[in-house]
Amino acid sequence: MATTKAIDLRTEIPGPRSREILERKERVVAEPLSIYRELVVAEGRGATITDVDGNTFIDFTGGVGCLNVGHSNPRVVDAIQEQAARFTHTDFTVVPYESYVALAERLTALAPISGEVRAAFFNSGAEAIENAVKFARCHTGRPAVIAFEGGFHGRTLLALSLTSKTHPYKAGLGPFAPEVYRVAFDDLEELERAFKTEVAAEEVAAILFEPVQGESGFIVPSPEFVQGVRRICDDNGIVLVVDEVQTGVCRTGRFFAIEHFGVEPDLIAIAKSIAAGLPLSGVIGRAEIMDSPGDSAIGGTYVGNPIAIAAAHAVLDIVEEERLGERAEAIGERIRGAMERWRERHDAIADVRGLGAMLAIELRRDGGPDADLATAVADAAAARGLLLLKAGIHGNCIRVLVPLVITDAELDEALGVWEEALDETL
Repeated sequence: MATTKAIDLRTEIPGPRSREILERKERVVAEPLSIYRELVVAEGRGATITDVDGNTFIDFTGGVGCLNVGHSNPRVVDAIQEQAARFTHTDFTVVPYESYVALAERLTALAPISGEVRAAFFNSGAEAIENAVKFARCHTGRPAVIAFEGGFHGRTLLALSLTSKTHPYKAGLGPFAPEVYRVAFDDLEELERAFKTEVAAEEVAAILFEPVQGESGFIVPSPEFVQGVRRICDDNGIVLVVDEVQTGVCRTGRFFAIEHFGVEPDLIAIAKSIAAGLPLSGVIGRAEIMDSPGDSAIGGTYVGNPIAIAAAHAVLDIVEEERLGERAEAIGERIRGAMERWRERHDAIADVRGLGAMLAIELRRDGGPDADLATAVADAAAARGLLLLKAGIHGNCIRVLVPLVITDAELDEALGVWEEALDETL
């Protein structure tokens, strides 16, 4: 373990100031907005967070995948401030601005889609997914969408209908949007069978999936499955939509995770890290699909807001100049190596999986998934100054969404702390 001390714990966790603010929160914030980790942030820098009590943590949660270029990256901050001083809002479809067009130019050039490509920008990942379905339905004239077990695509009505996990996301919130069909992930036979038992192929507008399933525990499909889905879409005139909200912006070592699989999607949904945590999302795709909706059928007051777009330009500059894809691969190799060593020592670590720096361990005990064990490990790590995030259908996985700007010394320190938490808990 490196001798660096990025972690600096000065009080018990949570500290007195955090506890006081969280008590105020209980009185005025709606109860469903529960708090995962009881500390209140004061500032973030790179891969660290400092709370209101002066405790500094290494952050492996990354704003749930929004901070690939780190907390408060100076270049992003400068871009936001400069744009805010010029103008903050017009609604692009009322009074347009060049930065929107320029971002579309940059992202369409990066997209692994041949031919003419278009982009449209929105606010959240869920909005991008809902609009991708709109594009697909307008292009095909068909109503149905196929998604997969374990998929997470957002919390607005159609996105939540596409999302697979019932608790805490869906229970009690129906009825859901119609013409959504779900099949087993990474199972081509099940997908083919669905055309006979669930929905006719000629009724399907889109098949939607994550290149690496995020909320279900960083599950990587086989290349044969992804290539098979592409073939099925081609054979049946179906639009292939990939949800890159969590996997995009170099998280897996490529700018888009779908690049690992050797297929071209028709539409790509992006969000999260594209604007370093500011609300910005987008759909990038084939021109003939993107141009299908009628005049003004796609839009919204805040979509592609200029401050978030300025942040996105800074993110792309950082990605290019700091070669974040290569950095993600290097980080991933180091973390995977540590995880594999832990698995050799601890029978409870049942699996290590992911792509690039998008990695997770799965914890099982007595033959079944153990969410309590995952919670105990995350709690033990937090007590030592490392913030970890759980995942998985059963809540028994611990995932890594660390900012890709983390230093080697910080990474070594974090892995040392995680190992201590595992040794204590297991």
